[in-house]
Parts: sequence; C-alpha cells; structure tokens
Amino acid sequence: MDITYRPYVDPDLEVLLERIHPPRVCIDNDTYRDCTLVKVDSANKQGMLLEIVQVLTDLDLVISKSYISSDGGWLMDVFHVTDQLGNKITDEGLIRYIQEEICTSRGGNGENRSIIAEEETRPTLMSIENTALEMTGMDRPGLMSEMSAVLAELGCRVAAATAWTHKSRAACIIYLEDESNGEPITDPCRVAQVRAQLENVVEAHHYDNERRSVRLTGPAVGQTHTERRLHQLMAADRDYEMCSSCCGNDSDNDDDDVYGNGRHYKKQKKECYGTHVKIEKCKDTGYSTVTVRSRDRPKLLFDTVCTLTDMQYVAFHAAIRSEESIAVQVNAQHSLYLRTDSVSAFFVSNLLTSENSRNTT
Repeated sequence: MDITYRPYVDPDLEVLLERIHPPRVCIDNDTYRDCTLVKVDSANKQGMLLEIVQVLTDLDLVISKSYISSDGGWLMDVFHVTDQLGNKITDEGLIRYIQEEICTSRGGNGENRSIIAEEETRPTLMSIENTALEMTGMDRPGLMSEMSAVLAELGCRVAAATAWTHKSRAACIIYLEDESNGEPITDPCRVAQVRAQLENVVEAHHYDNERRSVRLTGPAVGQTHTERRLHQLMAADRDYEMCSSCCGNDSDNDDDDVYGNGRHYKKQKKECYGTHVKIEKCKDTGYSTVTVRSRDRPKLLFDTVCTLTDMQYVAFHAAIRSEESIAVQVNAQHSLYLRTDSVSAFFVSNLLTSENSRNTT
C-alpha cells in the first residue's frame, strides 16, 4: 500500500504574504479632465478582481473604461470612473473610503475603516447576524406580497430584502428578525414552521416538477454581499437555460459583428441591441476568449466578473470601454474588455484546468 504525503502549508502564510504585499490604491484626478483613474496594484488572488469591481459598483460609480492585467502572481488594474452625474471623484472622504475598502477586502477586520458611504453600502453588504431567507422559484404577480403577509402573521420582521427576476424566474434574499425583541430567529421549531409556511406559498402556483427552493440560514459572524449571493441563487436555479445570444448564422459571426459593424449591428440600418456572446479557444496558450456585446446598464461589469468567478474562471487580461448605450465585453483565459456601447474581452481559464496543468508539471 503506497502512502503519499502532501506538503503542509501554514494557513497564516497567505495572510503574511498579503501583509508583505498589501494592495496599493492610487486615485488619480490629474491625468484626465473628465474622469478619475483608480489604479490598483496587488498580489493576485482568486476573487481579487471581483472585490475591486464590487467596491466601485457598490458606490454607484460609473466605470467607462478599464484595463486589467494579472501575470506572475501580480495584478494591475486601472479603472476610469465618474459619479452618476459624470463628475470626477473629488471628495476626500470618498477617496479614502475606496482606498481602505479595497485594502480591507483582502481579509482585514475593517475596524478602523472610514464610515463614509456607510449608507450607500448598507443595502448590498448585510450583516449575517440576521436570519436569512433565500427563495428561488417561478415569478408571478403577488408572490412577494403573499410571502410578506405570511412572515408578518408569524411574527417575523423584515430587516432588509432584495429580489431579482429574470426570464420568468425569481430569487430573493430576506433578512429576518423576531418582531417581539429584534433578535435573530434561532429556535429550530420556529424556523421549521416559517419555512413550511413559505414553501406552501411558493409551491401554490407551480407546475409539477417545477424547480423551487426555500432555505433559512441561521446567524453567523461577518457580512454577505447580497447581490453576489443572488447571482449564485440564479445560477443554481439555472435561469440561464432560457437565455440565448442574439446572433445569426455561424458563418456571419465575424469580429465585425461583435464590435458593431457587421450583420447584427449596422450603423446605417436598423441597430441590434441584443446580447451577443462569442467564445473562442486558443490552442497554443490554452486560453479561451469570450466576447460579450450588449446594451449597457449599471453593474454590467460586476455581473460579468461575478459570473466568471462563480464558474471558477479567472480573468487574466482585459480591456473595457463604453460608448453611447452598447457594452461589449471579451473574456479569454484571462482578459476582459468592456465598453458602454459595451464591448468587453476576457481571457479566462478554468481554475480546475489550471490546477491540473500545474500538478502535471
């Protein structure tokens, strides 16, 4: 019988490396007249890009351009940002908050963090000291109203709630507390009762074998990012199965189509504002290139990076730009490009594939 031993790596080593090479965040208001540059240099780590984009998105900042590069264990990102009115970021408190938030996202406790923008981030970052109700199912009129009525009848107060709907599917996260004392609901019998009653509501208008889920989680220490969790719930519910890319024949899907000069986006004729997704594989490098072109909207970059991260893909290189109302994103084993007339390119690779290739070398 063969016995193999795996090398031991002290878990504190990762924290030590982050302390030796903490993220460096530079806010540049001098280079351009119409936007602020947010530059981040950091030791690379899975999920780091998402955390940076998450910080900027939670503050409702508009990312018009972005250049992303990670190689050799180091990450360098540049974001062109403005506020919702198109103004540069000049408030010193907000600048300090961005710098501190990106740095503390790498595992700091955040005790000395600035409280500026607390109101802006509270709806997205929610303390999981509350009992969390997670529901996915078929969307229908009156669903949230019926759930709210059941919760009120059971003596549950809603501390915060966020709901998404997409392609006839719905997902929501509701943070609950006891109406009588404001404490989390932890009694197992009561939790089971709440879940059973809500399952009856969700199942009321479902078809046979229709996907649905109701889940209550107890309080824990820390915070959860509500919108990222909703991404995961929607993916688990397979809402993407009813989605399709707006594209024509494969023979017509050339690069011009993706960037707006081809069959599906003719400037001199009718414009197509559907979502275009193009995936290419590079045999020489093992990378995949994903090009996404769609109508621009708030949080488009966050949604794209979040989806790639949850699918265990890493974006190594990317260039993003936005023009008018269309966004294009390209993903390749590690690259991303986005624009408001959104064009984005991502070079991405699957983490499992990367791990297997490293283990064989």
